[in-house]
Amino acid sequence: MTITPDTARKVAHLARIRVAEADLPALAGELSNILNFMEQLNEVDVEGVEPMTSVTPMRLKWRADVVDDGGMQHKILSNAPDAREGFFAVPKVVE
Repeated sequence: MTITPDTARKVAHLARIRVAEADLPALAGELSNILNFMEQLNEVDVEGVEPMTSVTPMRLKWRADVVDDGGMQHKILSNAPDAREGFFAVPKVVE
């Protein structure tokens, strides 16, 4: 698939990327190369290949799923610019 400079201009506009007019043919060539590579990947036979989530076999670290009360209210409120009665105090914005 070949991308024209006009199509590259539209893609750049949609991506909100400013591309100089002189750079559009180079961008069109790069986009064409990407699409050609994607077409090559579609030709690969992947029948019977299991999907991977990582290139190295890893196990996720598990932690106990325990419900607690948190117990760190003082730590959380220590960074608050204004805390009253154990809560964040904020200025009134609606009258």
